[in-house]
Amino acid sequence: MGGSQSVPKITKQDRAVLDLKLQRDKVRQYQKKIQAVLDREHEIAKQQLAAGRKDRALIALRKRKYQESLLVKTDGQLENLEKLVSTIEFSLVEVSVLHGLQQGNEVLKEIHKELNIENVERIMEETAEAREYQREIDEMLAGSLSLEDEEAVQAELHELQLETLGVADERPISLPSVPTEEPTVPAEGMTLYIVVWISLIIKSSTISTEEPVAPSQEQERVLVAA
Repeated sequence: MGGSQSVPKITKQDRAVLDLKLQRDKVRQYQKKIQAVLDREHEIAKQQLAAGRKDRALIALRKRKYQESLLVKTDGQLENLEKLVSTIEFSLVEVSVLHGLQQGNEVLKEIHKELNIENVERIMEETAEAREYQREIDEMLAGSLSLEDEEAVQAELHELQLETLGVADERPISLPSVPTEEPTVPAEGMTLYIVVWISLIIKSSTISTEEPVAPSQEQERVLVAA
């Protein structure tokens, strides 16, 4: 069994409008009846004239004239009923709008009670205090780190940014410094010494993560011996 549906409540105004509409429909039906009588009397008058009975044709026309006066009166009554129905319906719409405005005003009043000036000022002050408290905490945390810790934090942040962006950390390649002093090797071994030194430089340039190293003392003795 389904749940019972709510039936809209019928008010006195609705009943009054319904009664007026019923009266209007009855007047329209009466007008149709009068129009049928008018058509019939017109045909009767034509038939009586054709039969040579002029007095009967005159009676039919008089009846028709009377029915026409009734039709004019019903037109006036019908117009009054329709105007009254329209006026009542429009008044009901105005009442409904007024009721809606009244409810809206009540809701606004309740909202204004919650949003009064004192509450707004209190909320703004609490928000400002919370921001100031957070700023003090940030300053305390920032001041508790040493310079080395801060640099480590910045470096870690940089690495995280590179990982997020998917970019490899490209560190500059450190090449061995050019010797400032003239190497103490014989002239005939100078060429071999230079070739080995250049090969070490090329090897260092191909490796980005390892620091290039200078020739060891043993390597220098080999070069000198050469």
